[in-house]
Amino acid sequence: MRKKIIVVPLFLFSFLISLVCSSQTKSRIKTIIVDAGHGGADQGARGSYSTEAQITLKLALKVGALLEKELPDTRIIQTRTTDITQPVREKAAFANENKGDLFVCIHVNAAPPIRHSKVTGYRTRTYYTGKGNNRKKHTKKQPVYKRWTTPNPRYGTGTYVWAADRDVHKADAVSERFESEGELTGIPDPSTPEGAIASRLWVQKYFKNSVRLASMIEGEFEKSGRKSDGVLQRNEKGIWVLQATNMPAVLIETGFITNKKEEDYLNSEEGQNETADSIVKAVVNFKNVLDNLRNAADLSNREASSDQQSLSSTGSKPSNDQNR
Repeated sequence: MRKKIIVVPLFLFSFLISLVCSSQTKSRIKTIIVDAGHGGADQGARGSYSTEAQITLKLALKVGALLEKELPDTRIIQTRTTDITQPVREKAAFANENKGDLFVCIHVNAAPPIRHSKVTGYRTRTYYTGKGNNRKKHTKKQPVYKRWTTPNPRYGTGTYVWAADRDVHKADAVSERFESEGELTGIPDPSTPEGAIASRLWVQKYFKNSVRLASMIEGEFEKSGRKSDGVLQRNEKGIWVLQATNMPAVLIETGFITNKKEEDYLNSEEGQNETADSIVKAVVNFKNVLDNLRNAADLSNREASSDQQSLSSTGSKPSNDQNR
């Protein structure tokens, strides 16, 4: 019996090989740092019966557990798992030391109380002008005010990325990462002009990805019925954990603890589960988007390399510009 010989075209063979290699491409996001804002001596914002540090810890633990379930091949590291004091500089250093590829910081917002005043009456004030024989007595009526405050009704979520005027700090952090990983990855030396330029380009890339993740998080909050203030920046002061971490980074304001209704929601099992679920969905989708983009780029590069090898092996040459 004669055996059939199946001839696979070179381009199809290369494509199949590329698909196999592409499926083995390592993810860009290998380590995710989950940060519960505040803690210990620094309890952050206060509501009528709870504190920011208490809520953020509960949320961070839920987010971490869900991420471990959804992303079993990704390291999930918590900055804190108990109510300990942890300054923001320590948080940023911790994230950098653990080689994080993504920093997710969880906070609770607060709004100042609304001040009110009302004239309740008048009182007579006596004062004098002049000296000696010219000294004269005067009286005038002054209003008496009653002053009080009421809770601020502001509510909703918002996710921060570092401000544009903090790019220098972010570039410094990225340069430090270049320096520590240079021998392993062959990245540019940050002390050279080329390395400095490379770190700035990475900052732009991290900023773009941070905004992408922040938008996805706020999108998930909106899907769950929450009011969203969108993607935010704080230019006047900056946010240290965003600008000093050498990775894409976001800070999530999950609601206003100064609004009793939101405080109740963020302390409830339902509210915490919905909030954590929204964050995790966004992070998982974000990771998938980056991995797909990387795989597509790798596939394109492999196809280009395969085409070049095919041209070389057959002796073909690209057409001259004049003949196109």
